[in-house]
Amino acid sequence: NHEYRGNTQAVQDYSKVSRRWIAPARYYSKVFEAGENESLEIFFIDTPPLIDKYRKNTEKYADAGKQSIDDQLKWLEKALAASKAKWKLVVGHHPIFADTSKSDTERKDMQDRVKPLLEKYGVDMYLCGHIHNFQHIRRSDCKIDYIVNSSAARGRSVKAIEGTKFCSPVPGFSVLAADKKSLCLHMINSKGEILNTITRTK
Repeated sequence: NHEYRGNTQAVQDYSKVSRRWIAPARYYSKVFEAGENESLEIFFIDTPPLIDKYRKNTEKYADAGKQSIDDQLKWLEKALAASKAKWKLVVGHHPIFADTSKSDTERKDMQDRVKPLLEKYGVDMYLCGHIHNFQHIRRSDCKIDYIVNSSAARGRSVKAIEGTKFCSPVPGFSVLAADKKSLCLHMINSKGEILNTITRTK
């Protein structure tokens, strides 16, 4: 969302400058090997244009309203439907479910626009940031693991909400591991200690 206050095209252009920066498009997917004849596919989406709060604030986020909601959601549905990967993860900046003081409308728009596609195509995890803490939410009415990742910088307080399995204000980062039997996400603090592990099996 911060990039939408400036030159959003620069995010993609920097991919041509740094080999460590990968942003080939505003939304795209990447397939990784996950054991013999198995794969994991991560679908990266661009969430500010999917949220009305950003689209309406044309002075602060001038480029958000210029992006098509329909085009992005059609791409996501087509990509999820075509995926042959055993494990499917969608990554976006904004949460679908999370404890946060930020506007409820952000999550409502994400729930209305993105959540139905995740459920329809059997996505395993939705990962996001934005909140600056760790959260793992698995609601009783949904099979998806919703993950909020810490920013490795400023931490924010957090409390349990409906479906919370783990939460922590400690800064850190996450590591994913997958093979043909299991998918694991490890939440790790700044000392390299594992705070929590989320495991899915198939």
